[in-house]
Amino acid sequence: MRYRDQWCGEVGEELVGQQAKVAGWVQRRRDHGGLVFVDLRDRTGLVQLVFEAESNAAVHQLVQEVRPEFVLSASGIVVARSADRVNPNMTTGRVEIIAGSLEVLAASKTPPFYPEDELDVDETLRLKYRYIDLRRPRMFRNLALRNRAVQAVRRYLGDEGFIEVETPILTKSTPEGARDFLVPSRMQPGQFYALPQSPQLFKQLLMISGFERYFQMAPCFRDEDLRADRQPEFAQIDLEMSFIEELDVQNVIEGVIRAAWKEALDVELTPPFPRLTYAEAMARYGSDKPDVRFAMELVDVTDVAAKADFRVFAETVARGGVVRGLRAQGGSRLSRKDVEDLAAQAAVFGAQGVLPVWVEEEGLRSPFAKFVGPEIMAELVSRLSARAGDLMVFVADRTPVVEASLSALRLALAERLGVERTGWAFVWIVDPPMFEYDEKEGRLKAQHHPFTMPRLDRVEDLKEKPLELGTYAYDLVLNGVELGSGSIRIANPAVQEAVFEALGMTEEQAKAKFGFLVEAMDYGIPPHGGMALGLDRIIMLMTGESSIRDVIAFPKTQSGSCPLTGAPSSVAADQLKELRIRTT
Repeated sequence: MRYRDQWCGEVGEELVGQQAKVAGWVQRRRDHGGLVFVDLRDRTGLVQLVFEAESNAAVHQLVQEVRPEFVLSASGIVVARSADRVNPNMTTGRVEIIAGSLEVLAASKTPPFYPEDELDVDETLRLKYRYIDLRRPRMFRNLALRNRAVQAVRRYLGDEGFIEVETPILTKSTPEGARDFLVPSRMQPGQFYALPQSPQLFKQLLMISGFERYFQMAPCFRDEDLRADRQPEFAQIDLEMSFIEELDVQNVIEGVIRAAWKEALDVELTPPFPRLTYAEAMARYGSDKPDVRFAMELVDVTDVAAKADFRVFAETVARGGVVRGLRAQGGSRLSRKDVEDLAAQAAVFGAQGVLPVWVEEEGLRSPFAKFVGPEIMAELVSRLSARAGDLMVFVADRTPVVEASLSALRLALAERLGVERTGWAFVWIVDPPMFEYDEKEGRLKAQHHPFTMPRLDRVEDLKEKPLELGTYAYDLVLNGVELGSGSIRIANPAVQEAVFEALGMTEEQAKAKFGFLVEAMDYGIPPHGGMALGLDRIIMLMTGESSIRDVIAFPKTQSGSCPLTGAPSSVAADQLKELRIRTT
């Protein structure tokens, strides 16, 4: 049986006078006695069906039973609507179908909410009934856009000579900063697989294998606390290349992005994207993922502050700290309460306080001006190029605290003041440090991952000056969101072993975790590098959504649970017994 010969949203004026058969879900039903109107919905849109009692009593009687979300198949003649009945809010609003036949394919209970875009429903309820939520046009548009972007990426990389290879899902636990999801092995009791946080090791092995250009839409898993842009399972556009330098990888990634934007949004991007060193990004924006669509940059005023007879400044400089500030154009209209609210946001990052200065026509207004003196205040105004109507804010503390605090203040001020942030502002952040010191654990940690090639002249540099080493690494940032990270990989076994040692791994520990990679490096490893882009984040930005949950078909909640299926859940005792596992 043929259920349809036309999509609902594609019934147009060119079909007037012709027979059309459509199928879909009932969006709404309106009974006007002798006439019943049904808006039928499929994934392409809506079309209005008209059921006339006079022309077909049996069909008219059947349509009386129809309710929203029933599944129908109907056929009839397409007619033009009269001018006074044209609906400009529907793409098919100039026509309707005078239905001559109707089949109810499935009835529906009254849904917990109706699948309309203007929806004010708790997200947990939406996720519990995700199959209804996905009927909303907005959700379909998001996932259809995702499909177009993915297909464009596949075509582009295929044309560039990349081979798509699926790497294992069940693999070895090699923690890379986040917790692994573990899977017990029934056949080797007491042993566990891990779900991959990334295909990192396998794609490097593919380079050693001679594939030279690899990619995949890689499923990845991380057992970490969730936020709007994080999920326990997510997808990466993952690629690796041999015999290349940094710029080669970046050029390919820019091609990937350009292809996706053109296909999915019909937007023509113009690479190359601008580049900032990590040090420059931190100095100017306080962040390694800056939103560069607006200025409001940080300014170092430590030298000016050092001259002031002000205890906060003096003690900070004496401890080796810094004083930095930023100017919010038009910010003088913010009240003291507004600034206190902003200071509370900075306090999250360890700032002991925020020092505000209102620049007004009558002069400067500030709670600390009298402690600093007019000459120092004038220097601060000059250094920040402030004018009447502006607000200056300063933070004095250790460099990491100042950068994080002012970065948060910068974004909060832009939001509060309505600073324009439109367009697509891509920026590469290059040459980040190889290591960072973890004060809690009292040891070095790799800022990217331990397979990133450090910038060094000798292997001994890893022992003698580890915190001074940069890397051949690069992140791509869009509108303040990190899209992905990449690097040139270590291709020298001696350097790789020295990096493991710098990270505090014994030879035995390194062999237990990464021995198969280190051994493979002895069999002819080419210079290679690559990158992984967060597919979900890319689609979130493309669609203008605020959460990646709205661009994933079946996401988890912030607690990592699935209201639809009830996962995670307990399992039967005999399953645990077979795996030789006992819960406590």
